[in-house]
Amino acid sequence: MKWLDILGIIAGTCTTLAFLPQAVKTWQSRSAGDLSMGTFMLLVVGLILWLIYGIILYNWPIILTNGFTLLIASSILYFKFRYP
Repeated sequence: MKWLDILGIIAGTCTTLAFLPQAVKTWQSRSAGDLSMGTFMLLVVGLILWLIYGIILYNWPIILTNGFTLLIASSILYFKFRYP
């Protein structure tokens, strides 16, 4: 594994984990009223594009980190629709 891959995995892990507390808080409180719908919709679209980009390049750090972030951000977006 190259040092750039390791750097990418560490950076991607940090940005992925940054959304986890918000997802947990939204799920526990059953409230997403203060969250911006536009922000999370744009984030999900961007993550889908990053995931496609990573798949085209066959770059595992991009695929894994953006795939997990997409799951977390999508769950927050789901909560936004379910608990407005």
